[in-house]
Amino acid sequence: MGLVAVFPAPRSFTGEDCAELHAHGSQATVKALLAALAATGKCRLAGPGEFTRRAFENGKLDLTEIEGLGDLLAADTEAQRRQALARLEGGLSQRALAWRSTLVGLRAEIEAHLDFSDEDDVPEGLSQSFWLELEALAQALRHELARFAQGRIIREGFRVVLYGAPNVGKSSLLNALAGSEVAIVTDEAGTTRDLKEVAVDIAGHKLVFVDTAGLRETESKAEAAGIALSRSAAEAADLVLWLSSSDVPPVAPPETKAEVWRVVTKADLNQETVDGLSVSTLPGGTSRLIAALAGHIETMPGSGEAPLISHERDRLALGEALEHLNIAVTPGKSWELVAEDLRAASDSLARLIGLVDTEEVLDRLFQGFCIGK
Repeated sequence: MGLVAVFPAPRSFTGEDCAELHAHGSQATVKALLAALAATGKCRLAGPGEFTRRAFENGKLDLTEIEGLGDLLAADTEAQRRQALARLEGGLSQRALAWRSTLVGLRAEIEAHLDFSDEDDVPEGLSQSFWLELEALAQALRHELARFAQGRIIREGFRVVLYGAPNVGKSSLLNALAGSEVAIVTDEAGTTRDLKEVAVDIAGHKLVFVDTAGLRETESKAEAAGIALSRSAAEAADLVLWLSSSDVPPVAPPETKAEVWRVVTKADLNQETVDGLSVSTLPGGTSRLIAALAGHIETMPGSGEAPLISHERDRLALGEALEHLNIAVTPGKSWELVAEDLRAASDSLARLIGLVDTEEVLDRLFQGFCIGK
């Protein structure tokens, strides 16, 4: 007993005639069905992302929408789902097309001056509205680029590094936040030597907590290497939790570019009072910290709506387009050179959505898709 669902072109996902076979889900049944189809000599197994690639080639999706689909398939939190869906539904591509359309109009105005400067109805110089429109476009690109960090955080996760002296309770806190024994905990200093990462969904946002080696002077090469990794992790963090406890000799926090919160651990055993947070590994002992983290994420710029810029490819393309616009407004430039700058900016936006130079991007993009998606 089975079911065949037919999706005629052009309204299918790929834009081609498609059909789905629904059968009982045992491995033996699926293998037998695939063997029978292969034996016809008229079909084969799809490669990674092949259906999505066909959708792109048939004009059903552009590059940013494909990336949105990939992000949606990998989404772990509600914030990631919203961001990926906005991209999949064309939020970024529609905006990029509008920017590109503006550039086409501006280039047309320049071309009119270059080609028909001797006509009576063509003004001698570019209008004030031309420069105002060009500046408005540049400002729009600056605005989107300023939201890249928040978009990246939503897509990849907000990285929180647990930092401090040995035996201050970093691994115990990681286990409490994860709700399972993901890190080894002993009373022996230097137990943690490698970075341990755990992703946790807090208020619909992905937070990646990183357990690190305790900071101290050591003769152990392995532990010293772990401490070096800890410092690197702190430098790359979005937030550092500097942990301290009254039963552990204090250590001066290292300098880091990331924001640092002071957190007192083992609150059920210590009565230390600080202008910061306190936690314990008892049930409910991390509730204040979790609430503080959730509030911090919600108040970050761009948290109200999903930022459209979240991939490094986005940042590079918009950055290149903005650079060309900045060059275009250089005083004293000839109209021919201004037109060339606008063309280069337009090409950068075209590459973003896949109108040009797509093959290499596609090959790299589909390596992360599951077979056949």
